[in-house]
Amino acid sequence: MSKWNAEQYLKFKNQRTQPAVDLAKRVMAYKPNSILDVGCGPGNSTSVLNNIFPNAHILGVDNSEAMIQKASQTYPDIDFRLCDVTSELDKLDDYDVIFSNACLQWIPDHKKFIPKLMNKLNPGGALAVQIPMNGQETLFKIMDEVVRDSKWGFSESNTETNGTLEPEEYFDMLASCSSSFDIWETVYYHNMPNVQAMVEWVKGTRLRPYLNALDADAAAELEKEITELAAKAYHTQENGEIIFKFRRFFFIAVK
Repeated sequence: MSKWNAEQYLKFKNQRTQPAVDLAKRVMAYKPNSILDVGCGPGNSTSVLNNIFPNAHILGVDNSEAMIQKASQTYPDIDFRLCDVTSELDKLDDYDVIFSNACLQWIPDHKKFIPKLMNKLNPGGALAVQIPMNGQETLFKIMDEVVRDSKWGFSESNTETNGTLEPEEYFDMLASCSSSFDIWETVYYHNMPNVQAMVEWVKGTRLRPYLNALDADAAAELEKEITELAAKAYHTQENGEIIFKFRRFFFIAVK
């Protein structure tokens, strides 16, 4: 697995954290005493939970050592643990709420994994999830087209899973493994100062494994090609900024 860069990810901390805030507010009614934050990254989503539920025991887990180190340094009053939930979920306790903000798209086989998360809930507990579904956004389509070019030499071993099911598939799955659930989606309209800023955004997530697989010169060339194509595709607003649309899918499922 290619390494994560916490500083790169946090360049857009406010925009990345807003979906976690929106989701956490929907969980308030469950009044949890224990919360597990799956894929906590640098701790920004875990901090949101800690602010909203100051009396709950909260554990943030992530399989990136760099992310856990950053989270522990930034939020020393919150518990964080290096953990790969795909293989170590059974070692964790059961929780009143399991929370995951922009993580599960990196984990394959949701039809098997999400029911496993449901099984780690206490009776009446809730699984609260946000997953990016932004593959049809222009920048992401440009990236996908560019990295498919054989000149880069990418193979499946260079990349990581970043896929989701269709909303209707999540509906059927949750209907079979939960007592009740809510599904919704939101498109966030992020104002970016320029196209380069949008590329900086994806360098912290979706573009990361491709850049990590290349040497410095080739990585710079890949970034340059994507930036140039995006500059031609995006419309500049009257104030000079760019609108970066970001579709995100949410659900809360009760055990």
